[in-house]
Amino acid sequence: MKKQQFISDYTVYEDERELAIDASADAELLRQAHEATDNSYVPYSKFHVGAAVRLSNGVIVKGNNIENAAYPSGLCAERVALFSAQAQYPDVPVEALAITARSEITEVTDPVAPCGACRQVMVETEQRSGRPMRIICQGHTGKVFVFDGVETLMPFIFLTKFL
Repeated sequence: MKKQQFISDYTVYEDERELAIDASADAELLRQAHEATDNSYVPYSKFHVGAAVRLSNGVIVKGNNIENAAYPSGLCAERVALFSAQAQYPDVPVEALAITARSEITEVTDPVAPCGACRQVMVETEQRSGRPMRIICQGHTGKVFVFDGVETLMPFIFLTKFL
């Protein structure tokens, strides 16, 4: 038996202002993700999530989480944005995805990362385009994490070639 360790590289910005100095397009995408939280339908959790996808043609597609009393029927903001982008621009690769969240109950100051289901959708989105996407995560305020590709979030990805 041999124990191994996985180490993931990512960039940490103190806040969105520092991100804007280094990567203004990413800062704008994050701003649009914050804006998308306003459209969330979250009567149960009170946890608003917004996502924004930047495509290689410069188009930005936004998404927000939507809850339902039959809990599995809801959908995460990330998948709403990615599926919407795929439906509208099926042949245009995704360059970046920004995710943010705010709560009506508590202050969200830590970056919010995507759930496992969203990560798998991100894996297949990257597979279709043949290139990684930047993933930008923030809470309502505070630090911003930037990942270069979904594999830095989910190192042992399930690939369609396994099917």
